[in-house]
Amino acid sequence: MSVSTAGKPCPAIMIQGTGSNVGKSLIVAGLCRLFANRGVNVRPFKPQNMSNNAAVTADGGEIGRAQALQAMGCRVPPSVHMNPVLLKPETDTGAQVIVQGKRFGTMRAREYGKQKAELLPKVMESFSITGSGADLVIVEGAGSPAEINLRSGDIANMGFAEAAGLPVILCADIDRGGVIASVVGTHAVLEPHEQQRIRGFFINRFRGDPGLFDEGMREICRRTGWLGLGVVPWFADAAKLPAEDALGLADGLGRDGLKIVVPVISRIANFDDLDPLRLEPGVTLELVQPGHPLPGDADVVLLPGSKSTIGDLAFFRAQGWDIDLAAHHRRGGHVLGICGGYQMLGRTISDPEGIEGAPGTVDGLGLLDVDTLLTAEKSTVTASGTHLASGAPVSGYEIHIGRTTGADCRNPMMMLEGGCPDGAVSSDGRVSGTYIHGLFTHDAFRAAYLGSFGAGSDLAYDRSIDRILDALAAHLEEALDVDVCLILRVTTEYLEKVRKSPKFFGRWFYNAFRKPLPQPPQSQSAGPEVRRRRGLRVAPWKYPPPLPPFALKNSRSGR
Repeated sequence: MSVSTAGKPCPAIMIQGTGSNVGKSLIVAGLCRLFANRGVNVRPFKPQNMSNNAAVTADGGEIGRAQALQAMGCRVPPSVHMNPVLLKPETDTGAQVIVQGKRFGTMRAREYGKQKAELLPKVMESFSITGSGADLVIVEGAGSPAEINLRSGDIANMGFAEAAGLPVILCADIDRGGVIASVVGTHAVLEPHEQQRIRGFFINRFRGDPGLFDEGMREICRRTGWLGLGVVPWFADAAKLPAEDALGLADGLGRDGLKIVVPVISRIANFDDLDPLRLEPGVTLELVQPGHPLPGDADVVLLPGSKSTIGDLAFFRAQGWDIDLAAHHRRGGHVLGICGGYQMLGRTISDPEGIEGAPGTVDGLGLLDVDTLLTAEKSTVTASGTHLASGAPVSGYEIHIGRTTGADCRNPMMMLEGGCPDGAVSSDGRVSGTYIHGLFTHDAFRAAYLGSFGAGSDLAYDRSIDRILDALAAHLEEALDVDVCLILRVTTEYLEKVRKSPKFFGRWFYNAFRKPLPQPPQSQSAGPEVRRRRGLRVAPWKYPPPLPPFALKNSRSGR
């Protein structure tokens, strides 16, 4: 059992998944907001994450963007300890390793596999710090515990759950098909002690009437002995929340007005820069996939951030996008580069230390009169200032290596606090570059930038995300037995004390969550009317029945 810095056990539950992209991150964000709305002092935690979509904390560290959203769900500032290990892929076989917010090194997959167990003390330290003073910590796993080839030295799923002594709830995605096999198959490949650590499961992303899956829930319960916590219907507004994985990238919702085109490069990073633009009704945001040309009717081409600028510049050219971009500029089109995209727009990119590969210098796209020198020093800071062309306030963060200098830097795009210039603007004013991520989340800057092209904006982005989190919380409260999550949280701290209690509460508590449940009792298969007369829940696949609300602090009836 993990111990907090105050010497008390950290009350926590862990959400693991049957696979990647089954919705764990948004479920945790929604649960964080749900419990925060109940007055619970809740925190998110993810031991290990793999994503190039990072956020910068107030102290200048990096965490996964999903944990920043989850912190927003809790209504607390993000901390590096909410995601102590972050892997940022640079190639197909290697990644930059971030530990407690700072660059630890770059490792190939096999090398990291041998060393990850050595990071467990740092992970446990961050978990303890995150849980200190909290009522509840909701932990998110990575990938799936069914990936037993990665079990040795695991710090992301069952390895962490066992080290911290946590109960686990399994999330499965029905939208991709084969959901019964994915849950039962996960049970089949786990060791018996790992099977028992999973106390319940739920089905995510169900389209239609959830009652149609009652028989499926019964069958999963019968084959696994796990508690069915519910079926979560499809939540359409999930598409409006920031996506962590590039698999979640999608075109914008607008279909008229200003057309902004984004080439999807192979190591695209911090693509949540695009999220506010996706929600603008007066903007058509089009993501161009590899193998497709940049459309000729674009008003703006936006080059996003990259985890491997030189590699992505070669990838950009391999698609023929350099030719398309030059033609777009000749036609009078505008170009904006952010971070790695800004570096690509210059004349040259030099990497004398071989940080991104073989040492050397490559030609850039030549639309800005600047040159970039890549260095080992990494800048991860929050930033605020003014957009010089419009006078609008800006705020965001920097997360990059390299320094950019040149003639166009004398005409910066931004002036940051302290009188520090940022970025560059071409002599004709149609090509701009900046190192600041998160610009478009600032309503005033976004309105000013879009207004310069004749497009209006009345979107209050942060408030809209906050409303969606509240809606997601209500959605989950309707679909899941969330009180059982609180029971599981209590189990971690009070099991032994409660187990010995002669009261039915303690005995029920122990039997429900510490012993295998291979078969539901006969009463669970009774008809709805019989179950109502017996005071049981109508849904026949939920086993065992949850505790009555009066037995729980912060329950629905006790709010």
